[in-house]
Amino acid sequence: MTMTRWAPGHEPVRRTPRRRHELGGHAAWYVVAGAVTTGLQAALFLMLQPELGTQPANLVAIALTTLANTEFHRRITFAGRAGNARKRHLQNLLTFAFYAGYGSIVLAALDAFVDAPTAWEQTATLLAASVVGGVARFVLLRWWVFAHPATETVKN
Repeated sequence: MTMTRWAPGHEPVRRTPRRRHELGGHAAWYVVAGAVTTGLQAALFLMLQPELGTQPANLVAIALTTLANTEFHRRITFAGRAGNARKRHLQNLLTFAFYAGYGSIVLAALDAFVDAPTAWEQTATLLAASVVGGVARFVLLRWWVFAHPATETVKN
């Protein structure tokens, strides 16, 4: 363990090197949550696409799964880590906006390159794009939203 410098009038704060070791656990839970919610997103997209159309089905699926995924990360993946409520709400909004915009662009690109893509082709394209977006989101969650581990005060 390392200690921060002592400041007059303040208790020394001990920071543990545990943060580096948390990465594996965070990554494992993140992959589990990502696989489950991405699968749910694909299923919702496939169910809604015939009724709503491609873009609206994608937006509804993203909206529902983003909320579930973010709450999972708050409660399980990064449990015990300080997370500001405003940051979390902003993160929800930015995550939805990112995936909505990103998914829409990916679907539009697919339409530009493939004449009349099937729902399965659209879903596969969205799943592949989700993997790339998921890596970026993990970095954002780990180093911005849940940036600082809890500190413990040294008892003298």
